[in-house]
Amino acid sequence: MATTDINRILVRRLEKLYGLNKVIVILGPRQVGKTTFLKQLTTDAGHVLAFDCDNFDDRLSLESKTKTELATLLGKSEVVIIDEAQRVHNIGMTLKMIGDLHLNARIFVTGSSSLQLSDDINEPATGRLLEFPLFTFSLQEMAEHTSWREEKRLLHQRMIYGAYPEVVMNPEHAQTLLLNIVNSYLYKDILEYKGIKKPDVLRKLVVALALQLGSEVSYNELSNLLSVDKETVENYIDLLEKCFVVFRLDSFSRNIRNEIKKGKKIYFYDNGVRNAVINNFAPIQMRTDVGALWENLMIIERRKRNAYSGQLATQYFWRTQKQQEIDLLEEKDGVLSAYEFKWKVGKQASLSSIFRDAYPNTQLLTVTPDNFQPFVSFS
Repeated sequence: MATTDINRILVRRLEKLYGLNKVIVILGPRQVGKTTFLKQLTTDAGHVLAFDCDNFDDRLSLESKTKTELATLLGKSEVVIIDEAQRVHNIGMTLKMIGDLHLNARIFVTGSSSLQLSDDINEPATGRLLEFPLFTFSLQEMAEHTSWREEKRLLHQRMIYGAYPEVVMNPEHAQTLLLNIVNSYLYKDILEYKGIKKPDVLRKLVVALALQLGSEVSYNELSNLLSVDKETVENYIDLLEKCFVVFRLDSFSRNIRNEIKKGKKIYFYDNGVRNAVINNFAPIQMRTDVGALWENLMIIERRKRNAYSGQLATQYFWRTQKQQEIDLLEEKDGVLSAYEFKWKVGKQASLSSIFRDAYPNTQLLTVTPDNFQPFVSFS
């Protein structure tokens, strides 16, 4: 089975947007399958012009060009692909000029970080871009290829090894592939960024975050642990987030007494990467972090679901100083939904009286291996 056999759901959404004549930007971590994704997206195209900006010659061909030179370069291509665009100096101005040409081509831009893309693309090319994240395979994408019954059977494997395409396709080599992703790709864009002066601190920070998965994170404690100032910790976590290694959930608060108001929890974009960082691929029955792994898997799958279906829901966690908590809150159009994640099927979670009184009409769902499918599914 090849990665091209698994259809990416984002393809369906983007196909509906071709008529808008916008530059489509696909952002996601390295090795997530952006190149294969673009092949799926352009199967009906005739002449495709592709630039791999990890290649110096391709970068050079796009840098410091006039509008006339770009028009000649792109010619009558039906599709133009600019891969790893964050490596092109002043890529935002280049894309602005391409947009101004009003070509009849579909323009796709990919990047494995939002660092330079955020800085260099958005300002000059405002109004010309549509940005979309591409994640590792979602449970639904894999279930559509096999079945939900099969994905439920493989939940243990997804919790330990995640869903990077190469890992999914080669489960017998999962550990080797994940360690290679972590050692060769995970820090690639971050370490080349001008703000990184202490790469060893960065690596130790990632390990510390992996060990605190599912727990509230204190920047002060991390600062003391790593012997660096709090601002460095904050900056490095921000860079890790922009490179799709981790993401943050803020605490939810409407100034109710005893609510944690400035707390943060940090999750990994892929369970396999998290486990590779701490070099722990022990099976589920031998682990003490099963609850955190289940929580991480469900929250990232929910983020995939929301992103691919265009659901504009903001995610939080909720906790009081007395340790009453809710794993995940989603706010959409002013309506709150609450979720608790339990790996062991048993007693259902309930909302505390403090939360019920403060936020009436909020519905709580306990997400378990028995009922997770609707929580992560989308059309």
